[in-house]
Amino acid sequence: MKLTYIFRHPSPVFHSIEEQFFAVQNYLPKSVEFQNVFAKYDSKGLLKRIAISLQFAFNQADVNHITGDIHFVALFLKKRKTILTVHDIGSVLNASGLKNKILRYFWFTMPFARVCKVTVISEFTKREILKTFKINPEKITVVPDCISDAFTFSPKEFNSTRPNILQIGTKDNKNLPRLVDALRGIPCTLTIVGRLTNDQRRMLSDAEIDYQNAFNLPFADIVKLYRRADIVCFVSLYEGFGVPVLEAQATGRALITSNIAPMCDVAGSGAITVNPYEISEIREALLRIIEDENLRNGIISKGLENVKQYTAQAVANRYMEIYNEISNSQ
Repeated sequence: MKLTYIFRHPSPVFHSIEEQFFAVQNYLPKSVEFQNVFAKYDSKGLLKRIAISLQFAFNQADVNHITGDIHFVALFLKKRKTILTVHDIGSVLNASGLKNKILRYFWFTMPFARVCKVTVISEFTKREILKTFKINPEKITVVPDCISDAFTFSPKEFNSTRPNILQIGTKDNKNLPRLVDALRGIPCTLTIVGRLTNDQRRMLSDAEIDYQNAFNLPFADIVKLYRRADIVCFVSLYEGFGVPVLEAQATGRALITSNIAPMCDVAGSGAITVNPYEISEIREALLRIIEDENLRNGIISKGLENVKQYTAQAVANRYMEIYNEISNSQ
C-alpha cells in the first residue's frame, strides 16, 4: 500500500498534528510505503489555497490522509482514496458572518462530501459535527490522539514550597486569566508555553505571579518543560481532545484539568477535574495537590495507568483498519 500524509505548511508554533502522525508512522506495517507531503505555503489567501491544493492533487497515492487544518484540499483529491481527520470545529463555532459561511463550506461541508472517510479524535468532536453539519454518522470514525514515545515517566521530587506549574497555551480557550487569579498568593513559578500578549503580561504582573514564558519551541524542549514541572494545569474551556492531558500523565505529573468533555473523558481518574469557569475550584485543586502527598501520588499513579490506552501502537492499528478498508475497496 502506498500512503500519502497531507500536512499543513510547517510552523514554528503549531506542531501537535504533525507529532501525532509522526508517532503513528513508527508503528505502521513494513508493507506500507508512506510519504509526508507538506503544503508549500500557508493557507492564507485564495491563490495560496489553490496552489497547495494543486500540489496535493499531483501527490496522490493508494490512500490520501489529510491530517487536519487544510481540509479544503479534499476538493482536488480522489474521493474514494481520501480520508480526512478533523480535530475540532472551534473555528466555525467562534466565527460569524461571511467568515463563518466560508469556513463552513470550504473547510467542512464540501470536504465532508469529497472524502470517503472522516476520522475525529473524540466522541465529543463527533457529536459536535453531527449537531452542526449534515453528514452520515456512519462516515465518521473516532480514532483518538496518541501519546508520543518522547513522553516517558520521569520521576521528580515534588517542590511543595514553590512548585513549578505548567500551563500549555495562551489563546482565549486556554483559560489563562482564571488560572492566574486562582494562583494569587500561592508561592509558585508559573511556566507558560505560548506567546503572551501585553494584556496578559500586565495581568501576571498585577497578580504578582512569578512566571517564565517560552514559545516557538522545538518539540524536544516542550518535553523537557513537562519533566521540570511539578503540576500541569490544563483547565481549557474548549478542546477537540486535549493532548496535554496525556503528556502530563505519561511524564508522571500531577494533573488538573476541566470537568467538561473531552478533557475529563481523556483524563479518566488520573486528574483532579474542576469547573474551568470557577476560579475557586481551580485554586482549591492546586492547594490540595500541593498539600496532600497521598492525593498527589494517587493521581500520578492513575494517570500512568490511564495513558496506556493511548499508545501510538494502538492508534496506528486503528488507522490501519481504515487504510485497508479504503485500499481494498478500490
